[in-house]
Amino acid sequence: MSISLCTLAPFGVKLPGLRLGCQTRSSLRAKGAAVTGGENVLEKTMKEVRYLDVLYDDGFGSVTLKEYFTTVRAMLRNDGGPPRWFCPVECGQPKVENAPLLLFLPGTDGVGMELILHHQSLGKVFEVRCLHIPVNDRTSFEGLLQFVEQCVKYEHSLKPNRPIYIVGDSFGGCLAISLTARNPEVDLVLVLVDPGISCAETSLQPILLPLLQIVPTILQLPIPYLAISGGGSIPQEALGFLSGNLTSAQPLVAELGHTIKWDTIMWRLKLQKLGASYASSRLHEVQAQILLLARDNLLPNRDVADRLKTMENCKVRYFRSFTDRLILDDNINLLTVIKRANMYRRCRKLDFVTDYLPPTLSEFKKTFDEDFKPYLRLLSPVMLSTLTNGRIVRGLVGVPEKGPILFVSYHSLLAIDLAPICEEFLREKRRVVRVMAHPVFYWENFASSSQELSFFTNISLYGGVPVSPFNMYRLLERNEFVLLFPGGIREALHRKGEEYKLFWPDEAEFVRMAASLGATVIPFGCVGEDDFLELFLDYNEQRSIPYLHNLIDSVNQNFSRIRDTVKGDDGNQVFHLPAVLPKVPGRLYYLFGKPIELKGMKNVLKDRKSANKVYIDIKSEVENTIAYLKKKREEDPYRSITQRALYQATWGVSAQVPTFDP
Repeated sequence: MSISLCTLAPFGVKLPGLRLGCQTRSSLRAKGAAVTGGENVLEKTMKEVRYLDVLYDDGFGSVTLKEYFTTVRAMLRNDGGPPRWFCPVECGQPKVENAPLLLFLPGTDGVGMELILHHQSLGKVFEVRCLHIPVNDRTSFEGLLQFVEQCVKYEHSLKPNRPIYIVGDSFGGCLAISLTARNPEVDLVLVLVDPGISCAETSLQPILLPLLQIVPTILQLPIPYLAISGGGSIPQEALGFLSGNLTSAQPLVAELGHTIKWDTIMWRLKLQKLGASYASSRLHEVQAQILLLARDNLLPNRDVADRLKTMENCKVRYFRSFTDRLILDDNINLLTVIKRANMYRRCRKLDFVTDYLPPTLSEFKKTFDEDFKPYLRLLSPVMLSTLTNGRIVRGLVGVPEKGPILFVSYHSLLAIDLAPICEEFLREKRRVVRVMAHPVFYWENFASSSQELSFFTNISLYGGVPVSPFNMYRLLERNEFVLLFPGGIREALHRKGEEYKLFWPDEAEFVRMAASLGATVIPFGCVGEDDFLELFLDYNEQRSIPYLHNLIDSVNQNFSRIRDTVKGDDGNQVFHLPAVLPKVPGRLYYLFGKPIELKGMKNVLKDRKSANKVYIDIKSEVENTIAYLKKKREEDPYRSITQRALYQATWGVSAQVPTFDP
C-alpha cells in the first residue's frame, strides 16, 4: 500500500505561502506516484473530463484490514521527523469539479492510515489529506492544534467558499472540535467517528494504565498498540479487536505491539486525556455542521451523542459494529454515510441538484442485492412500458433513453412503489430517477429516528430532492429523469376506501414548465398496494384520539405545507403515519404509458386552456393505466406469492417470474 508523504509545515516553522500551496496541490493531485516534478503529470490530469458515471466503481471493499496493518507497520518506524500531512496515492485525482478538501485527523496512534478502507471512494469526490504523527513525536496537544489550524487557515484563504471537511477519529475528534471552536469564520464540516471526548468523563483510563503494565507480561499480547489505537478507553474492546476476521493479521498486530515503547503509550494516553478535556470545555462554541458516527453498543459514545444532539447543526448516526474501530468496519462506507445525511456539498450552501453524487456500484449491490433483496422479491414487481406504436411490452423499452423526462403518477400507500422504480431504472437504464420528495425526509428528527433498515433512509442516495418548482425546473433543465407525484402524501397516506383515487390539484402545475423545457411527460400507474397492506387506523380516526391529534400537529409544525394555496381536501398534505395490517403478499404492477412530447407545443405556453387540456389528458392516462392493471392482474397466474415460490423453487430464485400477456 503506497503513500505519498509531503511535509507541509512542521510545527513552529512557517514556509513561504507560495511553496506551501504548490506542495499541497501537487501532493493532492499526484496519481499513481508521488509528484516530484517534470513529465507534465499535473497538466495531463487537469485536462481529463471530471465527472462520475451512474454506478461507477468506487473501489470500496478492495482493501482489507490486513493491508491496513501492513501499511501501519511501515509507518511506525521512527524517522525522527515532525508531524506531517500526506496524500494516499490510492485517492488519486478527484472526479468532480471543485472537490472539497478533506483532512483526516487520526486517533491516538497517530498513524493516519485509518481511512485506508475509504481512500479510493473518498478520493473520487474529495481532495484527501491525512495527518501523520510519528511514533516517537512529543508535540503537545496545543502544538498539534496549531499545526492543523495553520493548514486550515491557509486553505481557507485560497478558496474561501470551499468547505473543508475534517474527519476526526477518536483523538482526532478532540482536535477537530477544538479547531472548529477556535475558527468559527471557516466553513468546516466535522465528521466525528467515536470522538474521544468521552475519555474526559470516564473513569476507565486510570484502570487501563496499570492493566497495560501487567497484561503484556502475562499474556504476551500486543496490548501497547491496541491501547493507543483504541484511544485507551475500553480494555474489553481492545482485547476483542484480535477476534473475528482479524486472525490472519495477528502476527502483524503482535509485531506492532512490540514496536511501540511504553513511554510512547503513556504520552499518547496523556495527550488523549488533555485533548478530551479541552474539546469538552469548548464544545458549546462549535457552530459548524457535525456528523457524529457512534456505536450503539458503547455507552460513553451514546452519552456524547446525546450532548451533541442538542446542537443545531449536528446529525447523529448509530451503527451496530463489533470492531474496535468503527472507521475500520468494512460494512460501513464513510462516503455513503455522508451522502445519506445530505452533507456532501462543494460550496457554502448545499445544492440538492448540483451537489448530488450518483450511486456507486457497491452502494447499488449493498442496497438492492443484499439489504432489500427479500423485500423486492416479496413485491415481485412487473414493469411494463408502452412503445410509440401503442404496443405494451415488458420492461422499460418504451421509455426514451434521453431526458428531460417527467414521470407522473398516483402515489401508492406508504410509497411502496418507490424502491422498485429506482432499482429497475438503475439496473436496466443506468439512470437515476430524481424523485420529488416530501420535506419530512430531510427533517433531522425523522432521519435520526429511522435507525432500522428503511428505503426512506436511502432517499437522498438514490436521487431524492425536496419537492419545489425551482428544483424540478433545474432538474429538467439538466435533462434528468424526474419523478413527480402530483397527489403527494395525500395519496401516499390516503384514508380508508380511497385506494387508487387521484388527489391532484385543479391547476396544471407541471405541464407548462415541462413544455417550456421541451420535456417528455410519461404518465404511469402502479397497482398492488391493496394486495400487501390494509388500512387499520387512518388519518380521520387518528385525529379523534387526543394524543395522536397533538402528535400530528406537533410534527407538521416543523416544515411548511406543500400546497397551502390549494383549497379543499386535495391540499390536505398533512404528514402522519397510518396504522396498517399486512396481507398475504400479492404482486406489484407498473405500466408506463405512451410518452407525450411537449417540445414545440407553444400553445401550451401561451394558452392556459391548452395547458389544462394536456393536464387533463395526462391525468386520464394515469387513471387508464391503473384500470388496465387492475383488470389484467386477475389474469396473472403468479399473482400469489405461493405460485411464485413454487416457480422459483423449480427454475431458481434468480429466474424472472412470468406474468400475464400484455
